[in-house]
Amino acid sequence: MVEFTHFNEEGRAKMVDVSDKPETARTALAHSSITVSKEIFDKITHNEMKKGDVLAVAQVAAVMAAKKTWDLIPMCHPIPLTGVNISFAWEEDQTGDFQLHIEAAVKTKGNTGVEMEALTAAAACALTVYDMCKAVDKGMVIGPTYLVEKTGGKNGDFRRNEQVK
Repeated sequence: MVEFTHFNEEGRAKMVDVSDKPETARTALAHSSITVSKEIFDKITHNEMKKGDVLAVAQVAAVMAAKKTWDLIPMCHPIPLTGVNISFAWEEDQTGDFQLHIEAAVKTKGNTGVEMEALTAAAACALTVYDMCKAVDKGMVIGPTYLVEKTGGKNGDFRRNEQVK
């Protein structure tokens, strides 16, 4: 019989006890993206959005989201993060729209992983870009958001073989 780790003896949800797990270095890298019009791309890259520097604000939002993941996702542990880094890359698609690729790298030394923190950071970053640009065009598309890789922990390392489209 399969033992579910997130249910107690009564079959109700619980936070897993990780106190017996060894502390190890753990990392996670997540990706998200947001597709925007050429007008929004031009305004972001020329720092002409009325709400300010979109990528700077989105980067701070991503770091804050990683630090507060345990507040947003019910069964996540509060984790002392040792590093959060957000990076951006632009790509023009075949329709003339632009895709902002977001990578969120998160690190800790602890007894549970940081995949959820990296995913939350990447998603919050994309959502912040949307919020700062929606006055220009509400047709932006967010996603996909996915885990690229993770290291450390009892389940070992994971690396996605290809980019999700």
